[in-house]
Amino acid sequence: MLYDAYEMQRSMLAGASAMATFGADWMRNPANPWSYVGGGQIVSSALDVFAHASATRGKPAFRLTHTTIDGREVAVHEEIVLQKPFGQLKRFRREGVEGGPKLLIVAPMSGHFATLLRGTVERMLPTAEVYITDWRDAKLVPLSDGRFDLDDYIDYLIAFMEAIGPNEGQGGAHMLAVCQPSVPCYAAVALMSADQNPRRPKTLTMMGGPVDTREAPTAVNTLATERPHAWFEQNVVVTVPAMYPGSGRKVYPGFLQLAGFMSMNLGNHMVSHWEMFKHLVQGDGESADATKGFYEEYRSVCDMTAEFYLQTVELVFQKHALPRGEMMHRGRRVDPGAITDVAVLAIEGERDDISGIGQTKAALTLATNLPEDKKRYLMAEGAGHYGIFNGSKWRNHVAPVVEEWMAANA
Repeated sequence: MLYDAYEMQRSMLAGASAMATFGADWMRNPANPWSYVGGGQIVSSALDVFAHASATRGKPAFRLTHTTIDGREVAVHEEIVLQKPFGQLKRFRREGVEGGPKLLIVAPMSGHFATLLRGTVERMLPTAEVYITDWRDAKLVPLSDGRFDLDDYIDYLIAFMEAIGPNEGQGGAHMLAVCQPSVPCYAAVALMSADQNPRRPKTLTMMGGPVDTREAPTAVNTLATERPHAWFEQNVVVTVPAMYPGSGRKVYPGFLQLAGFMSMNLGNHMVSHWEMFKHLVQGDGESADATKGFYEEYRSVCDMTAEFYLQTVELVFQKHALPRGEMMHRGRRVDPGAITDVAVLAIEGERDDISGIGQTKAALTLATNLPEDKKRYLMAEGAGHYGIFNGSKWRNHVAPVVEEWMAANA
């Protein structure tokens, strides 16, 4: 019933958004005499803000058509390297550019699309051959394609690394995990290392990941631990309605995840929209568009399979299975001690309110057999969770360290 109620509300707001857009455009039209009245700009700006906030959104596009290498503009083309039911491996091919380190950016499966990492990809394109995990919206996957849990997620990562292959003459590829996938990426690297898989990455970079959520617990960690596992199964898992290809599939819906994220910093989001309104009133369309661009991406959400979500809550946030040495993958224990030659870089944001300080750094301690010169820790001063992988702090302070680490361990 929850999903049906949401769909009804979404349909109603879509119509209201269209009417508000029409009203805003009409109030700004020079042919409309009311546009010259003192309050016309205020009314049109208010309608514009409402229209944007209530608009229906689908999966955004990356829109990365070119990059700049050594002062030269190079065309970029998206290619699908490997396609699986719940996600695909996407490559950003730089036209006419051969070689360079291969980098797999693992996007979080936490309610947003991989395009949330547009800025991450864009920054790494000049120096690396970038691949990304493009996860699929669970409500669009038919039941006939089976289930998808944390074990499957790890299997996908290993398959993607094997599909990428090594760098010609430059050693293996590299892996970068943003937030949530830090745990499955770490597990995949441990398993590949134990198997001496030749496609294991040369480096693993983890950014703001919940490796050990017992360190500096945040509001997210508290929410996951103060309620029993059964509560999540009964209250946040819903069934996909008949209008979608995944009809009948149990999911944790993206709109609930978005509501949780918005409520954590509700005051900041309200201020952002108030500032956007003021920019529109003042005729500062560029500043207003910047805010719109952020929320265009932030509000584009997708569903996760119930089994993946529930297993993540239980193993990562409630049982702390990985740091306790109890994490299993298809009946086999995940042993961080098996990592002996994959260089690990842990990055945390000073102001991260999603993954507390020390949660990602714990990965360095768990890799007991990895030489110290293969470990590195970076504290991104002044950076929040989002700022670790996007924005000026990412571009100017964090990304150069990642590039240096990849080069030093190639």
